[in-house]
Amino acid sequence: MAAARPSGPAPDRIELRGLQLVGICGALPEERDRAQPLEVDLDAVVDLRPSGDSDDLTDTVDYGALCDVIATIVGGGRPQLLEHLAAGIAEAVLAADERITSVTVGVRKLRPPVPHALATSGVRITRP
Repeated sequence: MAAARPSGPAPDRIELRGLQLVGICGALPEERDRAQPLEVDLDAVVDLRPSGDSDDLTDTVDYGALCDVIATIVGGGRPQLLEHLAAGIAEAVLAADERITSVTVGVRKLRPPVPHALATSGVRITRP
C-alpha cells in the first residue's frame, strides 16, 4: 500500500544555504578556548504569495535580516552542543518575524575535533 500524499501544495519557504560564521561551540577544552568555523542552513516556512504578486521586499521576510539574527546567536553564545545552538537559532528566527510559521536549522562544524577523516559534523532540527 502506497503512503498517502499530503493534501495541498507544499508550503513556501525561504532557503539559506552555507552561511559561514565563527563561534564557540563544543564540549572539549580546545573548543571552549578557541572559536571555530561553523556553517548554518535555514529553511523558513512563510507564505510567499504576497511578495510573489507584489515584487516588494516589505511583503516578504528579508533574508539578510535572517542572516543577521543567525550571526548574533552564533557570535553571542558559548553552547557545548550543536543541538543547543540550533535550537537557539530556531527560536530567534521564529521570533524575528511573525510570518514565519516554522523553521528548519542545520548547523555543522567544518573542522570537527575527531581523529578521523570527517568532513563535517552537524545537526538539523525543525521547530513549529
